Amino acid sequence: MFDRAIERCKKFNVEMIPLPCPETLYLGPDRKPGTFLERLNTKKFLQLLDQLEETVLEIIKNRGPPLCIIGVNSSPTCGVTTTFYGGEEDRPAKREGRGVFLDKFRDILAIDVLTFSQYRVYLAAPLFSEAERAYNLSIAILLKKHFFDVYLPQQAGDDSYARNREAQVLIFSENLRALQNADIIIANIDGADADSGTSWEMGYAFAKRKMVVAVRTDFRRSGCHEKVNLMLEESATVVTSAEHLLNVINSPLISKMDSGINLK
Repeated sequence: MFDRAIERCKKFNVEMIPLPCPETLYLGPDRKPGTFLERLNTKKFLQLLDQLEETVLEIIKNRGPPLCIIGVNSSPTCGVTTTFYGGEEDRPAKREGRGVFLDKFRDILAIDVLTFSQYRVYLAAPLFSEAERAYNLSIAILLKKHFFDVYLPQQAGDDSYARNREAQVLIFSENLRALQNADIIIANIDGADADSGTSWEMGYAFAKRKMVVAVRTDFRRSGCHEKVNLMLEESATVVTSAEHLLNVINSPLISKMDSGINLK
């Protein structure tokens, strides 16, 4: 996942600045796993954290505010949403919140490395009219602005009814390969009923345990509780706005978002 995070930065020309690891500096590279209270809750380590905070703040002063800080969930020092702090009274050793090092930079967006490394998107959508293709392209452009690599079937040749059997097999194979390689499937499920090809792609992705996000801007409903087909809704996270979409897929730019598109 670290390789994929680096790959994402290189693809979108995002500068990477390695930060010092407090645990490695204090305990060495061959340290055994442990919680903050068990191994790090010392005056010497807390002094080290203060020194490293000054180092990071100096980097920010010289290089400008970062896009985000990449952390590692569960780490006692660099956890993003969870940290092994240690058991106290009736509280478990693992708890919600940042590790003690990242907690010093609460005003900076932090993203877990596993989340940041998942950035390849398959955009499933009907593509049979100029309006549909233009809308799909607008979503793809938005996603690319937020550092997501987007596979758009209409740009892979799947945009014409005038194709022979050989071309049909080739398109299916290319789309299937892209689905298999994708981390996230974003599906346009507008319409009185969702497009059949899009529904197949959503079902395939759900069976493969991939993240599926459905974009629904159509105000029509198919039942008392569901906006569209029940099976599609229950296998995806349904969003109705650009901000919600980017929040769900963990955009590193969400805190300073200027989407340029209204999905409502």
